[in-house]
Amino acid sequence: MLCVLAVAAGAHGWLLAHPEHDPRAPLDLNDPVVWATQAKLDALQGDPGLCRAVLERSGIEFEVQPPAGEGPCLRADRTRLGDLPLSPDTPSITCPAAVALYLWERDTVQPVAERHFDQPVASIRHLGAYSCRRLYGRDSGPWSEHATANAIDISGFVLSDGTEISVLSDWDEPGSKSSFLRELRDGACDAFATTLSPDYNEAHADHFHLDQADRGWGSVCR
Repeated sequence: MLCVLAVAAGAHGWLLAHPEHDPRAPLDLNDPVVWATQAKLDALQGDPGLCRAVLERSGIEFEVQPPAGEGPCLRADRTRLGDLPLSPDTPSITCPAAVALYLWERDTVQPVAERHFDQPVASIRHLGAYSCRRLYGRDSGPWSEHATANAIDISGFVLSDGTEISVLSDWDEPGSKSSFLRELRDGACDAFATTLSPDYNEAHADHFHLDQADRGWGSVCR
């Protein structure tokens, strides 16, 4: 019994020193990403208050904007990050999508750029986040995650020396640009609930579709 108590006390002390491993500890995005991180990220779905508390705790600059729209296109959660190199602007998206975008840029986009090109990404080009429409612009059927700005479409990247990398032009071309894009797609699959690339269908030939759909059963990575 004493041995069990000693092990339990040791484990408790270790968790206090390493809160990222404790599923009950508040999420801090500055902590290392470990096995417990995903469950904490999943808990942010549908809870803007909890999500924004994570951004504050992590020291990430953001702006909360008032709700907009109505019906299926009501954007009750409009959060704009202040420290991402997005172009032509930084759109308002849901807080969980913003957190995923932040992690993807920090943990995948920049390290992969340094590894392939020995320089950072200066600009991430996007095609927008909000669009009040159903999937593929159909007249009926499920609504797109873009209808609530719970998604963003990424079309390309500009390195610090001005080199441009385009999903449309470089995805199928041999060389470092294509390898770079494919690694970014794979990394997005770890951050977002949905990652769709040119490998999915022709409609995504020119961009990555990234969203935080609350499925409750895992992610889609294509």
